[in-house]
Amino acid sequence: MASVGFTYTGLPARVVFGTGTRATVRAEVERLAMSRALVLTTAPQIDHGREVAALLGERAVGVFSGAVMHTPVDVTHAALDALRQLGADGVVAIGGGSTIGLGKAIAVRTGVPQLAIPTTYAGSEMTPILGETEAGQKTTRRSLDILPETVIYDVDLTLGLPVALSSTSGINAIAHAVEALYAQDANPIISVFAEQGIAALARALPAIAAAPNDREARRDALYGAWLCGMCLGSVGMALHHKLCHVLGGTFDLPHAETHTVVLPHAVAYNAPAAPEAMARIARALGAGDAATGLYELAGAVGANRALGALGMPAEGLDRAADLATGHPYWNPRPLERTAIRELLERAFTGAPPR
Repeated sequence: MASVGFTYTGLPARVVFGTGTRATVRAEVERLAMSRALVLTTAPQIDHGREVAALLGERAVGVFSGAVMHTPVDVTHAALDALRQLGADGVVAIGGGSTIGLGKAIAVRTGVPQLAIPTTYAGSEMTPILGETEAGQKTTRRSLDILPETVIYDVDLTLGLPVALSSTSGINAIAHAVEALYAQDANPIISVFAEQGIAALARALPAIAAAPNDREARRDALYGAWLCGMCLGSVGMALHHKLCHVLGGTFDLPHAETHTVVLPHAVAYNAPAAPEAMARIARALGAGDAATGLYELAGAVGANRALGALGMPAEGLDRAADLATGHPYWNPRPLERTAIRELLERAFTGAPPR
């Protein structure tokens, strides 16, 4: 039972979870009163986009396969041009955070309904949050107009997800739950989601690394990703997400891989100020220490643990530290530029968190 007061607001999204559920996409589009849906995807996932268009039949007016990382504003404008030229009245995004982010960017600008079909564990589909990149800067905004109305989770779509992407995408999802446990507006409902989400993914990711077609592990991972996405959409984030936005938007580093590298170090930084959250994270991981457990999980699934290996330039570390501390935001431990610069150095080299 909660010992202090709290505020909890449930997000108005419909979730369809299971195996083979993408077959329901036409019925779900009809529920949203879409008659001319534009299907969104990335170039590598265009076959998924075409499959969804085929399932929609005459309710699909085309496939836009230009989604890319970090939701660049110029790509959004190109997709908006396609939306208008085709007379589309809604979007169906199938893919990871890049594609779902594009759907959000379109929806918030036009008001059209959106349906998301995630193929990774990023969790973006459950959030009213949009991160966009323009002129080398990534900015974030929050609005219910950004939240997809319907999300279809189909375990089958994750069976072909490569182990490397499964691992980093899953740890990216864990990051949402980790920061939810020490969020300024944390509440007992989201904290339950967070601990269960971390536990499900920590159990599933090593199993997937060992046997990529393990359906039970894939189901656990997708379930955990949904819970972690709920955390990201319901409470505020802190230092970890700020650092990853800076690194991704400014240095064009891969999104999930960057989250995977930074998370243990951000947790170690905040550990002294959030002991109860750290105990819950460690318990969910089955580890003695939260930061070390996250670092070891990344190692156990073969994920990269060094920013330098992701393309981060060493000469950019000072700028990253400046950007991460230049504008005040809430964090359980006060932002100390020197300590954050040291954090980034350890993340750059791949050293264990301290």
